[in-house]
Amino acid sequence: MSQTGFLTYLCLFIACCVGYSEAFPSKLSQEAVNDRPVIGVLTQIVSDDVMKPFGRTYIPASYVKYLESGGSRVMPIRLTLTTAEYENIFKKINGLLFIGGAVDLETSDFARVAKIFYRLALMANDAGDFFPIWGTCMGLQLLTVLVAGESLLTDTLAENVALPLNLTTENCMNRITTLGVSIEAHSSRMFEGFPDKLMTALTQEPLTGNFHHFGVTVQNFQENKKLNSFFSLLSTNVAENGAHFISTIEGKRYPFYGVQWHPEVNRFQWDRKKNYPHSARAVQLSSLLAEFFVDEGRRSLHRFDNPEEEASSLIYSYTPVYAGNFTGYEQIYFF
Repeated sequence: MSQTGFLTYLCLFIACCVGYSEAFPSKLSQEAVNDRPVIGVLTQIVSDDVMKPFGRTYIPASYVKYLESGGSRVMPIRLTLTTAEYENIFKKINGLLFIGGAVDLETSDFARVAKIFYRLALMANDAGDFFPIWGTCMGLQLLTVLVAGESLLTDTLAENVALPLNLTTENCMNRITTLGVSIEAHSSRMFEGFPDKLMTALTQEPLTGNFHHFGVTVQNFQENKKLNSFFSLLSTNVAENGAHFISTIEGKRYPFYGVQWHPEVNRFQWDRKKNYPHSARAVQLSSLLAEFFVDEGRRSLHRFDNPEEEASSLIYSYTPVYAGNFTGYEQIYFF
């Protein structure tokens, strides 16, 4: 090749590389990794008299251990701060978890604070600032209220029962270019990396612990345009009254996830009166989901301004209380 020809080839090669890199800036930015993620967890107001001597708000330790097992640290978020303070916290944490429990999902302080973070997460993700949210049990219910703008909850009692999941197939035209092609739960972001044997077991074995009285029926989900356009429905289950309810969802556009069941109990709660799944596959399920959500948090580049502020904000400053003799939890953090 002549010198002129080589130079021409070299210029074309460099131009192609530059063009390729400029064509995919969003993908490259999404691959940035934060190996020190911090997940925020909203506290819940103490309502049981037996718990009131210990503090005003609390987080069951099982949720903290669940996130830490996935490789994250945890920041407890109180419900008494100002909007400006929540906006400041949002810039520092790398994801958010809404825990289970029992509060008014439209008028409580828990709902008010969750709505602030939900709106911040929407705006951030729209601007290319990746920020995931996870809701467990009441947390899933809360996500549906935030998205729909109203409560669609009805009686879907499944109290103290372990169930397999009825994995669904759903049209997801926003995810693929071939219209009409179906995407199964197996191809969801949440379950994408699961071994085939675990996915099969998930549909046949009682790996998911359920402890709820209310939920969103499949019919209400399908008939609400805001919900079914925002979330993909990954699994359903049947309540004691025969109602079919949604049990696993994930955002179509946003990294928001919800489960009506409790993956954290599989490894971190042991009350013999509760039907907590503790089989090897149940433990594997819990482990993979914790790792999945923390991996989502690693894609967020939010950070604290300095190590001292970070250290003082994390849950390590608090000591969990043994609560197995007066609640269904082994340990609880009080604030």
